[in-house]
Amino acid sequence: MRKILFALSFIGLLAGCIGAYLFGITQPPLPPAFAPPTNPFPSGIYAEGIVESDQPSGENINVYPEVAGTVKQILVTEGQEVRKGQPLLLIDESIQRATVEQQHSSWQAALTVLDELRAQPRKENLDVAIAQVEAAKASLKTTQDELIKQETAYDLNPKSISKDALDSAANAAAVAKANLEVAQRNYDLTKAGAWIYDITNQEKQAAALEKAYLSSSALLAKYTLVAPRDGIVMAVNVSVGSFVSNQGAYDQYTQGATPVLALGSAPAWLQVRCYVDEILVPRLPSPLKKMKAQMSVRGSNAKLSLEYVRVQPLVSPKIELADQKEERVDVRVLPVIFKVKKPADMNLYPGELVDVYIGQ
Repeated sequence: MRKILFALSFIGLLAGCIGAYLFGITQPPLPPAFAPPTNPFPSGIYAEGIVESDQPSGENINVYPEVAGTVKQILVTEGQEVRKGQPLLLIDESIQRATVEQQHSSWQAALTVLDELRAQPRKENLDVAIAQVEAAKASLKTTQDELIKQETAYDLNPKSISKDALDSAANAAAVAKANLEVAQRNYDLTKAGAWIYDITNQEKQAAALEKAYLSSSALLAKYTLVAPRDGIVMAVNVSVGSFVSNQGAYDQYTQGATPVLALGSAPAWLQVRCYVDEILVPRLPSPLKKMKAQMSVRGSNAKLSLEYVRVQPLVSPKIELADQKEERVDVRVLPVIFKVKKPADMNLYPGELVDVYIGQ
């Protein structure tokens, strides 16, 4: 029995020694997934950068509508190449289209009235005026003949015609003469056509309605978003049925407004916008056009040489890479723009943050 206990004790001691040895062996560290960014220059300036599409000036093009409404149709997809003036998105324009049609009808009605005024005198109205003149002449001739008969009879025998009858005949002739004058003047008025002031007033009304129609038509065109220049659709931030305004579209993740679409240039070349701290600005090399720089792509061992493009000569708050509302210190930076040819063997997209070293 003692031998068995001794054997078991020895086995346990041996197992403990072996376990202690095995657990005491130091495992070699795993190699890093990628090399950390290093300064390739003897004395280089570090700056944070963001990849953008290559633009002759400014940043990526954010497309905002000039009118508010519900998205009716999206005509492009992300990554699609578009040309300047190509429709990108349609906003529901039913109300505005009805307004345009109404104003167009009002303008056409005003033009019709203007044509009517310019076409005067109308032949039918002129014929009626001529007939009225002829009727007035005939009536005057009748009353005058009757007056002559009455006067002749009165001259032959004053007792044959009463004084009242003679006066009535004279009055009838005077009225007929006045009626002829009225008919003649009415004929002259009809023949003269529309008054020039009526025509001028109608012309101005038609012109005002035309401008209102053209203005509404121009506003109707705003319900179709078109590409402001040639480029690539980088992002479509809305879907059919979303409400958009001149502030953009609501983003449920950031709970803020985002542009409806974002356009960039062809992906063959990209630009890198670096933000050099104002403290380091005096250390930038001179002249700037001979500036050399290298960027490291985060999450990879890629190190790409950058070609200097330009400097935006305005030191401004660092709000591109941080939320301005949460900034505690007024950090100001100078934007320096480089460009880089997109590598064929790796993924590199606008919006990525990169580490940049600028040689002195």
